[in-house]
Amino acid sequence: MGADPIPWLLEGDDPSVRYFTLTDLLGVAPDNPAVTAARRAIMSHGTVPRILAAQAGDGHWEGRDDYYAAKYRGTVWQLIILAALGADGADERVRSGCEAILRDAQDAESGGFAVHRAKKAVGGLHSSVIPCLTGNLVWSLIRLGMLDDPRVQRGVEWITTYQRFDDSEGEVPNGWPYDRWEMCWGRHTCHLGAVKALKALAAIPPERRSFEVECTLAQGVEFMLRHHVYKRSHDLAKVSKPGWLRLGFPLMYQTDVLEILGILTALGVRDERMQEALHVVAGKADGQGRWKLESTFNDRFLVPVEAKGEPSRWVTLEALRVLKTA
Repeated sequence: MGADPIPWLLEGDDPSVRYFTLTDLLGVAPDNPAVTAARRAIMSHGTVPRILAAQAGDGHWEGRDDYYAAKYRGTVWQLIILAALGADGADERVRSGCEAILRDAQDAESGGFAVHRAKKAVGGLHSSVIPCLTGNLVWSLIRLGMLDDPRVQRGVEWITTYQRFDDSEGEVPNGWPYDRWEMCWGRHTCHLGAVKALKALAAIPPERRSFEVECTLAQGVEFMLRHHVYKRSHDLAKVSKPGWLRLGFPLMYQTDVLEILGILTALGVRDERMQEALHVVAGKADGQGRWKLESTFNDRFLVPVEAKGEPSRWVTLEALRVLKTA
């Protein structure tokens, strides 16, 4: 891989990268002064405080009814970024955003998360619940310290109840929620929804996973392995989506080969069907052991995260984390 990129990761001005480099790559103890200093700096320097400064008084960003539709400036997207950057979920501004999305996006009937707010009832519109959003928000809320909240537990139960991992075999699913969003379900489950569901459940500590969570994780892992992470399961000579080979951060509702490998390796999966994907990621390192930001929504974010085409501390961190674990 060439030169050691760790000093480069630590010397940057992103305290989140510094924190995760110390804890995840170097194994420094949580009470180490360098770790605690980086943890505090996440809330006072860089991207996180700039995002929080743009929050409205009701906990939302970009308007209450635009929490999802305002891509990628609405509340949904800010919570995903804050969770990825390791924001402190106890901060009143972060918690206000979490409460806003639980109040306006969670379907009171099912516990899933909807792309539209219900105008004649409380919460999200039942008919607009979708799997990728539910997975993303459950993951974000868990990362922000809300696993024990009954509302987040309902989101987990939605995933274990409704999430499917169909592979163009058997009958087309019917009934709610399957008959509303064929692009999410159909005879072949949307890869994006499957990835985000798996990511959410993988964020639950192993000792806290229910039997239903473990079963859903097992199904999701096999679904990903059947596709060799990024290929078409019925024709492994073809890539499912070329964009999945362009590494980015943060990914929002999209995914890539690195994110999927990150989920699988975090779950302790070791399988020969991951090898090609691992080689793809390793092969993208430059002579200095760094990875570029190949895909980004920066022109649509409230606060830009790195520069496209340039060496990326975030992608490098994620790649090293995956390769170290693997």
